[in-house]
Amino acid sequence: MYNKKAYAASRRKGFRSGLEEKVQNKLKENGVHATYESLKIEWEDLAYRKYTPDFLLPNGIIIETKGLFTPTDRRKHLLIKKQHPELDIRFVFENSRKKLNKRSTTTYAEWCGKYEFVYATKEIPNDWINEVAKSITHSSFIKFTGEKKYV
Repeated sequence: MYNKKAYAASRRKGFRSGLEEKVQNKLKENGVHATYESLKIEWEDLAYRKYTPDFLLPNGIIIETKGLFTPTDRRKHLLIKKQHPELDIRFVFENSRKKLNKRSTTTYAEWCGKYEFVYATKEIPNDWINEVAKSITHSSFIKFTGEKKYV
Protein backbone atom coordinates (compact mmCIF):
# COMPACT_ATOMS: atom_id res chain seq x y z
CA MET A 1 0.00 0.00 0.00
CA TYR A 2 1.13 3.55 -0.68
CA ASN A 3 2.77 5.32 2.28
CA LYS A 4 2.97 9.09 1.77
CA LYS A 5 5.63 9.67 4.47
CA ALA A 6 7.89 6.85 3.21
CA TYR A 7 7.51 8.15 -0.36
CA ALA A 8 8.46 11.68 0.73
CA ALA A 9 11.48 10.36 2.63
CA SER A 10 12.67 8.43 -0.46
CA ARG A 11 12.20 11.52 -2.63
CA ARG A 12 14.35 13.58 -0.25
CA LYS A 13 17.12 10.98 -0.67
CA GLY A 14 16.99 11.38 -4.47
CA PHE A 15 14.87 8.36 -5.39
CA ARG A 16 11.61 8.40 -7.32
CA SER A 17 10.01 5.67 -5.19
CA GLY A 18 10.42 3.68 -2.03
CA LEU A 19 11.03 0.53 -4.11
CA GLU A 20 14.05 2.16 -5.77
CA GLU A 21 15.47 2.99 -2.35
CA LYS A 22 14.87 -0.58 -1.09
CA VAL A 23 16.60 -2.05 -4.16
CA GLN A 24 19.56 0.34 -3.73
CA ASN A 25 19.91 -0.64 -0.05
CA LYS A 26 19.82 -4.36 -0.95
CA LEU A 27 22.53 -3.85 -3.57
CA LYS A 28 24.72 -2.02 -1.03
CA GLU A 29 24.17 -4.81 1.53
CA ASN A 30 25.45 -7.31 -1.07
CA GLY A 31 28.47 -5.14 -1.92
CA VAL A 32 27.24 -4.48 -5.46
CA HIS A 33 28.30 -1.13 -6.90
CA ALA A 34 25.34 -0.56 -9.23
CA THR A 35 24.82 2.90 -10.62
CA TYR A 36 21.52 4.72 -10.21
CA GLU A 37 20.03 6.47 -13.26
CA SER A 38 23.45 6.74 -14.91
CA LEU A 39 22.44 5.51 -18.37
CA LYS A 40 20.28 7.08 -21.06
CA ILE A 41 18.84 5.05 -23.95
CA GLU A 42 17.51 6.81 -27.03
CA TRP A 43 14.43 5.27 -28.61
CA GLU A 44 11.99 6.22 -31.34
CA ASP A 45 8.29 6.87 -30.84
CA LEU A 46 7.01 9.50 -33.27
CA ALA A 47 9.79 11.57 -31.71
CA TYR A 48 13.22 10.60 -30.41
CA ARG A 49 13.07 10.07 -26.69
CA LYS A 50 15.50 9.19 -23.93
CA TYR A 51 14.83 6.52 -21.32
CA THR A 52 16.74 6.55 -18.04
CA PRO A 53 16.68 3.10 -16.40
CA ASP A 54 16.80 2.93 -12.62
CA PHE A 55 19.90 0.76 -12.10
CA LEU A 56 22.82 -0.51 -14.16
CA LEU A 57 24.53 -3.51 -12.56
CA PRO A 58 28.29 -3.96 -13.02
CA ASN A 59 27.59 -6.99 -15.26
CA GLY A 60 25.57 -4.87 -17.72
CA ILE A 61 22.07 -5.89 -16.61
CA ILE A 62 19.66 -2.96 -16.62
CA ILE A 63 17.08 -2.91 -13.81
CA GLU A 64 13.80 -1.03 -13.94
CA THR A 65 11.80 -0.95 -10.70
CA LYS A 66 8.04 -0.60 -10.96
CA GLY A 67 5.27 -0.20 -8.45
CA LEU A 68 2.73 0.79 -11.09
CA PHE A 69 3.25 -0.60 -14.61
CA THR A 70 1.19 1.70 -16.85
CA PRO A 71 0.18 1.11 -20.48
CA THR A 72 2.64 3.87 -21.45
CA ASP A 73 5.47 2.04 -19.62
CA ARG A 74 4.58 -1.26 -21.29
CA ARG A 75 4.46 0.28 -24.76
CA LYS A 76 7.77 2.09 -24.18
CA HIS A 77 9.54 -1.09 -23.08
CA LEU A 78 8.25 -3.09 -26.05
CA LEU A 79 9.61 -0.42 -28.42
CA ILE A 80 12.95 -0.22 -26.59
CA LYS A 81 13.29 -4.03 -26.69
CA LYS A 82 12.58 -4.00 -30.44
CA GLN A 83 15.00 -1.13 -31.11
CA HIS A 84 17.77 -2.30 -28.72
CA PRO A 85 17.59 -6.13 -28.65
CA GLU A 86 21.17 -6.32 -27.35
CA LEU A 87 20.19 -4.76 -24.00
CA ASP A 88 19.27 -6.94 -21.02
CA ILE A 89 16.48 -4.97 -19.33
CA ARG A 90 14.80 -6.64 -16.35
CA PHE A 91 11.99 -5.56 -14.05
CA VAL A 92 11.65 -5.59 -10.27
CA PHE A 93 8.00 -5.14 -9.35
CA GLU A 94 6.56 -4.20 -5.98
CA ASN A 95 3.94 -6.89 -6.71
CA SER A 96 4.31 -9.00 -9.87
CA ARG A 97 0.85 -10.57 -9.29
CA LYS A 98 -0.89 -7.21 -9.69
CA LYS A 99 -3.32 -7.01 -12.64
CA LEU A 100 -2.55 -4.71 -15.57
CA ASN A 101 -5.82 -2.87 -14.88
CA LYS A 102 -9.15 -3.37 -13.10
CA ARG A 103 -10.74 -5.35 -15.94
CA SER A 104 -7.68 -7.35 -16.95
CA THR A 105 -6.99 -10.92 -15.93
CA THR A 106 -3.33 -10.52 -16.95
CA THR A 107 -0.75 -9.87 -14.23
CA TYR A 108 2.52 -7.99 -14.57
CA ALA A 109 4.31 -11.36 -14.40
CA GLU A 110 2.18 -12.83 -17.21
CA TRP A 111 2.82 -9.77 -19.37
CA CYS A 112 6.58 -10.19 -18.85
CA GLY A 113 6.33 -13.87 -19.78
CA LYS A 114 4.38 -13.08 -22.93
CA TYR A 115 6.96 -10.53 -24.11
CA GLU A 116 10.03 -12.40 -22.80
CA PHE A 117 11.10 -9.94 -20.12
CA VAL A 118 12.84 -11.26 -17.02
CA TYR A 119 11.29 -10.02 -13.76
CA ALA A 120 11.43 -10.39 -9.99
CA THR A 121 9.31 -9.25 -7.06
CA LYS A 122 10.47 -6.74 -4.41
CA GLU A 123 14.25 -7.24 -4.79
CA ILE A 124 16.96 -8.13 -7.26
CA PRO A 125 17.73 -11.87 -7.05
CA ASN A 126 21.33 -12.73 -6.15
CA ASP A 127 21.72 -14.82 -9.32
CA TRP A 128 21.16 -11.64 -11.38
CA ILE A 129 23.90 -9.93 -9.40
CA ASN A 130 26.29 -12.87 -9.80
CA GLU A 131 25.47 -13.48 -13.47
CA VAL A 132 28.43 -13.30 -15.84
CA ALA A 133 28.44 -10.22 -18.03
CA LYS A 134 27.29 -10.74 -21.59
CA SER A 135 28.04 -7.30 -22.94
CA ILE A 136 28.64 -4.30 -20.77
CA THR A 137 27.93 -0.84 -22.02
CA HIS A 138 30.64 1.60 -20.95
CA SER A 139 28.81 4.59 -22.36
CA SER A 140 26.35 6.72 -20.44
CA PHE A 141 24.27 7.16 -23.61
CA ILE A 142 23.03 4.50 -26.04
CA LYS A 143 22.03 6.07 -29.32
CA PHE A 144 19.14 4.94 -31.52
CA THR A 145 20.83 3.15 -34.42
CA GLY A 146 17.87 2.69 -36.76
CA GLU A 147 17.11 4.95 -39.65
CA LYS A 148 15.80 8.23 -38.30
CA LYS A 149 12.65 9.45 -39.98
CA TYR A 150 12.47 13.19 -40.35
CA VAL A 151 9.02 14.62 -40.94
